[in-house]
This record gives sequence, C-alpha cells and structure tokens, in this order.
Amino acid sequence: MARIISVSLTLLFVSLAAAPASAESLIKFPGRHPDYSFEAEPHFMFGFDPPGARADKGFGPGFRGTVELVDNGFIKTINNTVGLGFGADCLCFESGKTSIWVPIVMQWNFWLTDSWSVFGEPGGGFYLGSAAGARPALYAGGRYHFSNLLALTLRVGYPAISVGVSFVL
Repeated sequence: MARIISVSLTLLFVSLAAAPASAESLIKFPGRHPDYSFEAEPHFMFGFDPPGARADKGFGPGFRGTVELVDNGFIKTINNTVGLGFGADCLCFESGKTSIWVPIVMQWNFWLTDSWSVFGEPGGGFYLGSAAGARPALYAGGRYHFSNLLALTLRVGYPAISVGVSFVL
C-alpha cells in the first residue's frame, strides 16, 4: 500500500512540475470557474482507523459525487463554490475484513487558476459491514484540471486518502 501511495504522489508532483508557471490567478474573480451542477469522482482509496480495528489499514475503489449548492460561496468577493458531497468506498482491510465507508461532507471549493482548484471537506460518515460505526470526517484536497470537464483529484484527511478523476457535469 505504501508503494501505491508513493507512486500516486510522484505522479501528482510530476504533473505539477510539468504545468506552465504562467497561469493567471482567478481567485479574485468570482464565477470564473466551470459552470457545473454535479461533480462525479471515481477514485481509489486508502483508508485507516475504522471503528473496532484501530491498527487496520484498507484500500479499494470508491465513488464521490458532489452537488453544487452555491455558485459564489461564503465569500462573495472570491472565486469559490459550496457543494454537498456524498459517496461510497469499498475498503478491504489487511485483517481480511471488508467495509463500506459512506461519507457526507460539505465541500468548499476555491478556484485558483484555469488548471488548479483546492477544497476543504468537513463532515462525517459511517462504516457499513465488518467495521460498522460512525466517524467524523475532515479532508483537504486539490484538483489539476486537464480541461473544464476533467481533473485529477487528490484528497487527504481523516479517515482516508483518495486519488481519482473528477468529471465536472
């Protein structure tokens, strides 16, 4: 699992190094982001610390969907949006147990350039299956936008890390 995380982070940093350095800052221009109502994100997840299995680590496929609720979010003078995120991740743990992580979060997006956006996600979720129970959730992440419709997404936080592709619809 450590090897997969290392490869994922290496690919992210290589894409950062290959990005042009002359990108125009868009944070001070509210509304200068892709016009969307839903973001679909299939991803691969690395989870840890499920209820009842403190030393267990898991990984597996997942999906996150975010519905945009507010186009110009909490700060009207900057380029931000607010959405409701939800999903399901199938985690296979080292102990042989399998659980489904179901997060429900508020996603606050900040659109930095045409190529980059970042977000924070406070919320919670619950495990279904062999490690059942509710947990708080807190994530931070970023997206490298290949186009207005497609982005590479990295999410880091508690209780998991994910790498995926976002489709802005």
